[in-house]
Amino acid sequence: MEVTKIENVTRTFKTGKMETHALRGVSLSIESGEFTALVGPSGSGKTTLLQLIGCLDQPTSGHVYVNGKDVSKLNRNQRADMRRGTIGFIFQFFALIPTLTAYENIEMPLLLNGYSASERRERVTELLKAVDLADRANHRPDQLSGGEQQRVAIARALATKPTLILADEPTANLDTPNGKQVMETMTRLNQETGVTFVFATHDPRVIQYARRVVTLRDGVVVENSEAEEISLGV
Repeated sequence: MEVTKIENVTRTFKTGKMETHALRGVSLSIESGEFTALVGPSGSGKTTLLQLIGCLDQPTSGHVYVNGKDVSKLNRNQRADMRRGTIGFIFQFFALIPTLTAYENIEMPLLLNGYSASERRERVTELLKAVDLADRANHRPDQLSGGEQQRVAIARALATKPTLILADEPTANLDTPNGKQVMETMTRLNQETGVTFVFATHDPRVIQYARRVVTLRDGVVVENSEAEEISLGV
């Protein structure tokens, strides 16, 4: 089953009389349960593509389907509803609320979605165990390492049981051991839950975890290959 389908998508940004063509006729399908990397140099369009899939932006032309719904036609409130119920996000800079504990950061999307106190407690406890942070539940972000913060962010992204997780450079601010642990956590949760993961990266250490790699350059898909077909020297 297709979780995401991109059909001939373009995205153009205008600044005065200048136009920047971030995406130029991109077409792509992502199946349920995939663990897919979007790779390419800075300015290749991979972050723009993630933002379109994540309903954070709209294409200039073309169509973006998430779970069969054409999200490119939704208004701002409808896109917000789609993000809240269907899509989880993992950011390069973690984006945790600094005054909240790990437990409370993971709990936040459940609060926003109207889960009961008992449901929240059960789900957060389950997720803390899943990312190996049960003993860090009451620590604030400034009391956690970068790798621990990103694992809290992964748990938060999974809190409402989305069908799709989008991650933008999830290991860019981590050293090699922490980056490895974060990628192993994402891989394991993808396999255990069946949630689809799509992540943007330019780091060969991260690319090696992907089961499919989509390479973009100058806003165009130049390669779309299964992992075993790929040279990691991207």
